[in-house]
Formats: sequence, structure tokens, C-alpha cells
Amino acid sequence: MGWIDRAARGLVLFIARWTWLVGSRLALGLLLVLGVSVAWFYQSLPPASDLLDGRARGSVTLVDRDGEVFAWRGDQFGGALRATEMSPHLIHAVIATEDRRYFDHWGVDPIGLARAMAANLAAGRLVQGGSTLTQQTAKNVFLTSERSVERKLKELPMAMAMELKYTKDEILSVYLNRVYLGAGAYGFEAASQRYFGKSARQVNPAEAAMLAGLLKAPSRYAPTSDLQQSRARASLIVGLMEDQDYLTAEQAAQARAHPAALSKAAEDRAGGGFADWLMTSGPGWLTRDTTEDVTIRTTFDRRAQRIAEAALARVFEEKVREGSDAQAAVVVMTPDGAVRAVVGGRDVSGTGGQFNRATQALRQTGSAFKPIVYAAALEAGRSPADRVRDEPITIKGWTPQNYRNERFGPMTLTDALARSVNTVAVRTAVETGLPEVRDMARAMGVTSPLAPGPAIALGTSEATLLDMTGVYATIADHGKRAEPYGIEKVTLRGDDMPLMTHAKGSGLTAMSERTARRLTGMMSQVIERGTGRRASLGERPAAGKTGTTQAARDAWFIGFTADYVTGVWMGYDDNTPLSGVTGGGLPAEIWREVMLDLHVNLPIRPLDMEAPADASGAGSGPIASRGDDDGPAAIRDAADSVGNAVGGLLAGVARLFGGSGGGGGAEAPPPPQDRNELNKR
Repeated sequence: MGWIDRAARGLVLFIARWTWLVGSRLALGLLLVLGVSVAWFYQSLPPASDLLDGRARGSVTLVDRDGEVFAWRGDQFGGALRATEMSPHLIHAVIATEDRRYFDHWGVDPIGLARAMAANLAAGRLVQGGSTLTQQTAKNVFLTSERSVERKLKELPMAMAMELKYTKDEILSVYLNRVYLGAGAYGFEAASQRYFGKSARQVNPAEAAMLAGLLKAPSRYAPTSDLQQSRARASLIVGLMEDQDYLTAEQAAQARAHPAALSKAAEDRAGGGFADWLMTSGPGWLTRDTTEDVTIRTTFDRRAQRIAEAALARVFEEKVREGSDAQAAVVVMTPDGAVRAVVGGRDVSGTGGQFNRATQALRQTGSAFKPIVYAAALEAGRSPADRVRDEPITIKGWTPQNYRNERFGPMTLTDALARSVNTVAVRTAVETGLPEVRDMARAMGVTSPLAPGPAIALGTSEATLLDMTGVYATIADHGKRAEPYGIEKVTLRGDDMPLMTHAKGSGLTAMSERTARRLTGMMSQVIERGTGRRASLGERPAAGKTGTTQAARDAWFIGFTADYVTGVWMGYDDNTPLSGVTGGGLPAEIWREVMLDLHVNLPIRPLDMEAPADASGAGSGPIASRGDDDGPAAIRDAADSVGNAVGGLLAGVARLFGGSGGGGGAEAPPPPQDRNELNKR
């Protein structure tokens, strides 16, 4: 049997020899392929300086009227900053967190990979990654985040080629400038500016740890999203820095005792709705398609924004039942159309919804549209003192009704606007001419489609709160078209030469100055003795108009002083009717709260208006008559008596048989404080 043993040993030796030869050749082949791949990547790599900014689009930095940054949009890049220029604490935090052997390996770290595998096996799940900073840079710059064998096979030779082509500082500089760190910030310089309002050159250990902590999950750990979670992550990074001797025990304790704090701009998160409006309404080349970094100086006023937000929150807390889904929006501007504040709604769900009800929501305007009707009438030659009679009017089977089917008898146009009488508004619109009313709406700034038919006088058309506030600004600005605007000047980052500036005034005139003064006088009576009495600012002159749509689905109050124009809308997103709320109720109260705080320390300035000739509202005669031209006083008095009797009789009949629908624009006098159905109970 000896020959069998010899044959077996020979076979084993033969197999072993061929296995060694094949394995060696395979290994040699793999090394050859790796070498060729490294060489190919090496010769194709661009200079490191070309890789620092890899964004596809530029950033937009928005500053308020005082020159302070309040918002950022687009892909923000703080500028190329070399690793050697950044705070050493930041470099140490990144290396301690991501690649502790960064300065000792050649792009791939077998020791680090073995350590990660052991940690993952011990934990029974993935707790550590084995990729080096060089591999991560290769992935971020040249490859994709796809988890695949193919990507890994490309990543290894590319990382090795980068180690041959670039210095360690150059690779680290590319990584620190290219990595995404949440809130639109690319690179540590942009993130440091975004969250702390300072350069990455200046960050302390606590701030460095918070920034490095973002590398794991930028959106999750962004301090603007969850500051406490971001601080907890930073505390872990501080521990790693201490363990690796980048911080002494005293420094680590100091960093934990005094965690990083957000800058005022990042903490306030003010002007989000304002910034969103600019980014959607600005020129496309500027706000959406630019590849440059630009700075926009805006009309935004932080103080006005805080006042508007606080007033809305205060009224809802005090007057609205807890858990209500009712929404509200506020726009503050100056009479020339410069928008100072935008509150797009309440965050009822707690998710920070992005829908801006001030600039995006199209809602029926109700009686807030009526100043447009009267502006057209005044331009056509009517007078605020024209005597009209509140009596039924039917047009092609449609009969508008007043609130609660009330009849007021003879009155002036001023009184009709103050009481928001629907029948008079419709009659005035028809007699003035519906095309003229539509033309006036366009001239004053309504950009949305206008409803057909005479019901337009009662606000059946939809418009945004921003547009309607601009309409009232046109009245406040002596009839000159006040187009809402938010951009003052645009410059490239680091360059004071403006690319674009706002041209003051459009040069368009919606109505004569006399019409604007007369209309302002009429609207002042809305607040003094009409449906908007809750909006009274005491001794400070103000003019405005309430608005409530059919079934109270929308409630408005828009008004102005010599200094500010403010609009308030209230309603439900799903068009559920408001319960017990009209424009003269909660919207007027919100408006009053906003305006009182806005005018603190401002001198009382008179409104440029023509006082109504007959503030009492007494008068008679057909709507076509003017002033006292309808005959002797005795005849007028007799007509008044008859008119009142007939009006009362018709109103009674209408109530008895149910009356006719009134369409949009039903308006009520301000309800008593204790009858508001949204009040806390």
C-alpha cells in the first residue's frame, strides 16, 4: 500500500502547488488591476482647489432693512476655507468622530476597518463605519451615496489615488468644504455662519462638537430643528475629543457646562414666510436659477414681524378655544407697498407647515372689496354725501340681502360703507358700471381672476391677503398704485455693486388724489362708528374695512394709518364656516393689537382725508341724487318717513317668508365680546 500513500501525498502536493500558483497569480492580477485603476484615477483628478465648491446652484442670503441676516435660501457656501485656516477644535472634532487614524493611513485603513467590524459584531448591528475621510471625500465628490459593491470597488482605488495626488490637508479641506451640514449649508464655514453667526475660524470646542455631530445625520441633528438633540450629540463628540487627548478634562467639562448656542438670527427663525414669498415671487434668474451667491437687502422689519406674530398668538390664546384649527394670517406694509412682515398662518399641527396663507391662499374677499366699488363710483363723479336708499334690488333673479335682512332706509354713501350695506354696494356697482369696477380693481392691485356679474360688489372674487393689503395701501398712498415689494437691492456676495435695485413707485395712478382722500374719509367712519369699531386706535386716526364672506368662511380686517397698512385674514383651510366671527370681531382685534404695538413711540399723524360732509349718515332720496339737490327739506323728510315705513314692511315680509340669498359679503356689526363663539368657554 506504500504506492498509494506516495500517490496521495503527491496528489496533495500537486493540488497545493497549483492552488498557490493560481492564488498568487490571482492576487497578482488583482494588484495589477488596482494599480492600473489608481493610476487612471490619479491622472484624471483635477487640482484640489477646483473641488472646494461643488454646488449646482448658488445661495441667497437675505438681510433685513437694518442690514442684519435673517434667512438663507439655496445652497449656502461660506467660501473656500482651507483646513489650516479653520479652528483646530473643529479639525480635532471631525477627526475624532470620523477617522481617528486619518494622518496615519494611505486612504484605506485596514486597522480601522477591522475595529469597525469587531464593534459591529459585538453590538449585533451596524454601529461603526470603516470608511476613511478620504473614502468619504471620494464618495461625496466623485461618486454617489448608493450602497453597492460597484461603488466600493471604485471608491478604494480613487481614495488611494487621492492620497497620492493631494496632501492630507488638501483632502481634508475638500471634505470640510463639500460636506452637507443641514439647513442648506454646504461646508463647515457656511454651517458655522448659519448656526452661530461666526466663521469656522472662531468656533470653540462646544461649537466644533455640535458641527461635527451633524455629519451623522444633518437634518436630524440640525440645531435649528432640535437644539436639545443636537446638544446631546455634541456632548458625545466632546467625550471622543477628550478620549483622544484633543481636550483636557477641564476643557471637556467647560464645553459640556456651556453648550453651543444658536445665533440670534438662527434662534429667531424670523421671516420664514417673508423669505418664502420673495423666493417664489422674485425674478427667476435671481431666486431660482442663479449659480452665484447673492445677498438681497429686503424691506423686512424684525420688530414688525415679532409684533404681528405676538398679537396673533395673544388674541388666539385669550379669545379662541383651545385646540381650534382656525387659521389666521397677517401682512404689514407701509403705504408705498414696502412689506415689513408676513405671518403665513398658525402652526396648528406642530409640523411647521410651509403653506403661506398670506401670499398663496386665494380667498373670497367679502365686504373688504367694497372700497374698490366706492373708489370706482367716486372716480365716476359720485360724492360721499350722495343720499341713497337701502331698498331691495333684484338682478336677473338674484336679490342680495343685508346682514340679518336689516333695512336702514335713507343714508349717504359714507354711511352705507360704514354699515357695510350690501344692497347699496350692489346698486352703486351696477350704476357705476361693472366694467369700471373691474378696471378699478385691477388698477388698485388685484391680480387674481375677478368674478362675473354684480355679486363682484360683495367680494365673491378671490384674492390673497397680500394683494388686498396692497389695494388698501394704494388708497393710503394718495391713489398711487402701491405694488407690494420686498426687495430693496441685490448684490453678489462680497461686492457692493448692485445687480438690481427697487424702483420707487410704479408711476401708475389708480385714482385721483381727491378720490383717495374722500375714500379715506369714508373708511375712517367704518372704525369710528361702523362695523370696525373694535379696531379703534383711540386718538390715532385710522381707516379700514371689515369683510365677511357668505356663511362666514372668511373674515377680514384691513386698514391703515399715516404710517402703516395692515391686513388680517381669518378662516379655516377647509372652508369650514367660522362660528360667531365676522371681520369686525377677532380680525379687527388682531389688527388693533398689531397696530397699537407698531405705533409705540411714533407721533400721532393725521390721515390725508376729506372728512365726510354728513358723518351722521342722515339723508334721503334716490341713489342717483347728489347732496341737497333732491328738493326742499320738508319733502325729503316726508320721503324719509315713507321710505322707512316701506323698508321696514319689506324687511318684515322678507323675514316672514325667508327672503332671498345674498351671496358673498354678508357683514355684521361687531359682536359683543362675550358672544364670540370662538371665545374660551
